[in-house]
Amino acid sequence: MTANTLEKHILSIVCSVFDAYSSVLFLPDEEGETHHLAAFFSLGDKISSTAAVLPGKGLVGWIIRNRQPLLVPNFDQCQSNLGYYTVNEEASIKAFMGCPVPTGGALCVDSKRQYSFSDKDHKILQLFAELVSRQQSNRGRQELAGDIPRYFAELGVIQDLRFRYKRWPQFLQNYLRTMTEATGFDYCAFASVDTPGETYCVECESTRLLLAEGEPLVLPMGSGIAGWVFRNDQPVVAEGVEGAPASVLFGKLPDMPDFQAAVCMPVMVNKSTRGVLCLAHTSPRQIDETMRSFVRQAVDHLALFLENLYLKTRLRSLLPKARVHSHGPQVYDPDSAPVPSGKEF
Repeated sequence: MTANTLEKHILSIVCSVFDAYSSVLFLPDEEGETHHLAAFFSLGDKISSTAAVLPGKGLVGWIIRNRQPLLVPNFDQCQSNLGYYTVNEEASIKAFMGCPVPTGGALCVDSKRQYSFSDKDHKILQLFAELVSRQQSNRGRQELAGDIPRYFAELGVIQDLRFRYKRWPQFLQNYLRTMTEATGFDYCAFASVDTPGETYCVECESTRLLLAEGEPLVLPMGSGIAGWVFRNDQPVVAEGVEGAPASVLFGKLPDMPDFQAAVCMPVMVNKSTRGVLCLAHTSPRQIDETMRSFVRQAVDHLALFLENLYLKTRLRSLLPKARVHSHGPQVYDPDSAPVPSGKEF
């Protein structure tokens, strides 16, 4: 598969994932000043194959100059322009989204429907941009072509889990199983904060190694790679090499295999690490950027489930204390309202 064919293959998948009208890829020329249309996929035939943009010019140029993603849910042609359509076609575009390619350039999608793209879609589009960047480095082209649809199919499965399983234990068990199937790792586990700053617990695992009785295992916060992730809010990726020391996920525990490769990702809820997702394999594994990006996206789904669970729990605790006005809105009269005590000022 040639480079141009592969890039068009990627863009066709992008278009399908976002139900977009067109997807375009702009890459810099040798001087790095002008960015030319390197590949595109569209449901129409009005893309200008010779389109080029300068940094700062139009929406695509803004992304390139600022190296920041951009979401325009209600595109107004009077305010800006896209610059990659032939005459008159751009007037039918109602929504736009784009993000920078790490190695330079921009990956963009548009739609003829307003509000077609959401903030969450940005993260998924960034994953595609990272895959394009990897392809530009001229490594693993055939592998990349197979990885893209496979990983995104698995992300679709994980998203469905959030709607199929409302209870946390059932969701988590199926989530861990899906993660091992998607990545090919031998083992996957989830650990959560038990006592903040002191202990964490291993809640669930894809294969029973630690939780023989089904009860969570509580460990000191300093135990293993997971403990380090809890303390530092940073992921750990260890590919392993033959003969290297084993990757100790949760500290030195009996009956644990000598894992060589490991990925431990923080699960952020309310801007703090409330959990750690651990993947491990008994032999060294190459953990390329494609897999890392997939795991990051999968962890986002896990965090979203936990955030929703937290909000539901908070709502249940607050409702009994709430005052319900059953006779319409109440008028606030400051003259008749009780005067607060001095302690409340």
